Amino acid sequence: VMEEVAYTWFNRLIALRFMEVNGYLLTRVRVFTDEENNFRPQIIDEALHLDLDGLNMEKVYEFKNTNQTEELYKYLLITQCNALNSVLPGMFQRISDYTELLLPDNLLREGSVIEQMISTIPEEDWQDAVQIIGWLYQYYNAEKKDEVFAALKKNVKITKENIPAATQLFTPDWIVRYMVENSLGRLWLEHLTATGEGYHYSYGADGECNSATYVNADKISTLKSNWKYYLDEAPQEPEVQAQLAEIRKEYAPMTPEQIKCIDPCCGSGHILAYLFDVLVQIYESYGYTTREAVTSIVQNNLYGLDIDDRAAQLAYFAVMMKARQYDRRFFSRQIQPNVYAIQESNGIDRYALEYFFNGDAKLEAAMDSIITEMHDAKEYGSILNITPVDFSALYARFDEVRDDIHISREVVLNSLLPLVQMAEALAQKYDVVVTNPPYMGISNADNAVAEYVKKNFSDNKIDLFSVFMCKAIDMLIPTGYCSLITQQTWMFISSFKKTREMLQRYKLTSLNHLGARAFEEISGEVVQSTAYCLQKIHTSKYNATFVKLDDVAEKQSEFFNNSKRYIRDISTFSELPDAIFAYWLAPNV
Repeated sequence: VMEEVAYTWFNRLIALRFMEVNGYLLTRVRVFTDEENNFRPQIIDEALHLDLDGLNMEKVYEFKNTNQTEELYKYLLITQCNALNSVLPGMFQRISDYTELLLPDNLLREGSVIEQMISTIPEEDWQDAVQIIGWLYQYYNAEKKDEVFAALKKNVKITKENIPAATQLFTPDWIVRYMVENSLGRLWLEHLTATGEGYHYSYGADGECNSATYVNADKISTLKSNWKYYLDEAPQEPEVQAQLAEIRKEYAPMTPEQIKCIDPCCGSGHILAYLFDVLVQIYESYGYTTREAVTSIVQNNLYGLDIDDRAAQLAYFAVMMKARQYDRRFFSRQIQPNVYAIQESNGIDRYALEYFFNGDAKLEAAMDSIITEMHDAKEYGSILNITPVDFSALYARFDEVRDDIHISREVVLNSLLPLVQMAEALAQKYDVVVTNPPYMGISNADNAVAEYVKKNFSDNKIDLFSVFMCKAIDMLIPTGYCSLITQQTWMFISSFKKTREMLQRYKLTSLNHLGARAFEEISGEVVQSTAYCLQKIHTSKYNATFVKLDDVAEKQSEFFNNSKRYIRDISTFSELPDAIFAYWLAPNV
């Protein structure tokens, strides 16, 4: 109970702080500070004039008349959280009585958690930088992470409750940009190239050709100017160019609404937030207004999943804040994002199921399939393989339930509906998959995860990150792009030879070899990383771009150093021992 309440209030306090600094609170009244950012909550001074759903003015007068400022503040804080439930139900659920009772005392005192939050984190760090939520969450879990790894040394396996703390690692911003720009960005630029009808020629009065401009060239140039970490395609042989041109014709009809993107290990939503930014740019270049783009992105384009309830809640919040950043009236539109914490089907109420089936054998078969495959889902997270069913029929039945007054209605909508939404997110295919998957040796996992991985991912069973390398490809449509940041061990170690052979079946477009210290908060050589982008097609003799940063300290600035780049066809690596990815070797070697 202590852990749950602490998490709940921590998430709420940082969410409220982000919203007040950015002017996103519906009341426009600050909860923690005054307009000059002093620790003097404006909400107390304005209490008698607040327009806040659920506020009992008699209580406010009573607290004011008896000078119970601390009690008044706690009451206003709780009422503010409950009022936000209507626009942000995924972050501000109606809270239980014990959660209210366990809100810390002495919040207005110097040294309180709120005073520390205001005094130790500069106000500008909160401004339009929703990734601060992820940093705070990672450090919140730091002690628990240390405990889990200390237990590992005593041969205590990592249970499903501890996987999040053991594996969450906040991805540096520039690496997120590299991954998104070279997957989602590349997909759209190739679409624009495919839809161009060649060159548009302009002629002078004398009949001479003055210029030749490629159709969509302006759009391509504008978009690329925003994408600092986008890598142009390496020079290709004519036969490879012809092969690629044929493949790209398949997604020439694509429109922005059709692009499905997912981060299956979304953590606190850093990657989702930047996917959102790039999608807005794509929509605007296509002719949409920003408001139209935002609505469509939340409804159609963006999906996030995580095994950790709290992280998924923060990812949900990050996406909602991105939407509000671009559309100031977004909260009034009552749209919710496709960001979910993976839930288990264990213990589903049979009476609620019978009511939901309503005698329909097809609905029953579909739900039975989902319930069977989502059993103990928190053990496996996004590596679960979910069989596609008729989701539209299930949603049609949920719509009927919403209009009903049956006793099981709430159970169906609160328990079954999220399960179906998660199952659909896992079952459908995506144009783009971008993620920083968990790093955890399967030997450290409990028996259930170890057995599942051996059965379903036998060629990539060494580590969870190599399992996700396989799973990310499986989640793609036939021409989709994925981009991951993982440990670099798969490039060299003999036990990952099958992982390397798997990647050679696809088009690796670029690899950003980061080595040690890519993550600022991890010192030493513990985590040595590599980020890469891959398309789920096979082209023979395709030249990929490799950026060698494992031997430099200033990785972000050296990314732009052309001397650190190598052009290699990965099929040639099969000539090396164990087919290692030694891209820096000259072809004659």
